[in-house]
Amino acid sequence: VQLQASGGGLVQAGGWLRLSCTASGRPFGYYHVAWFRQAPGKEREFVAAVSWSSGGSTLYTPSVKGRFTISRDSAKNTVYLQMNNLKPEDTAVYYCVTTTRWGTRDRADFGSWGQGTLVTVSS
Repeated sequence: VQLQASGGGLVQAGGWLRLSCTASGRPFGYYHVAWFRQAPGKEREFVAAVSWSSGGSTLYTPSVKGRFTISRDSAKNTVYLQMNNLKPEDTAVYYCVTTTRWGTRDRADFGSWGQGTLVTVSS
């Protein structure tokens, strides 16, 4: 499945953005979908994940819990990452990816890496 991440931009600290991840070619189906991010000079890190099931279980890295919300709209074949109360340390390129292994945070278990979308948070 090919993924396209969008919605990034420049925002002041305390502001918000909503990222979208749209699948083309085929639906997400039974894939879990996650967001990773990579800040300048740092390794790519797990941010959040949502399961494929209708219940939509979610996982978050501790630094974004309570500020970010991941959700999926199966009818639109889209996964969202609502990011509130943004901080300068959230500045990164954000990637949406898929996995069949629920609960993993190892980037080696994820595929369909696209170009990502840049989020810049100014102080």
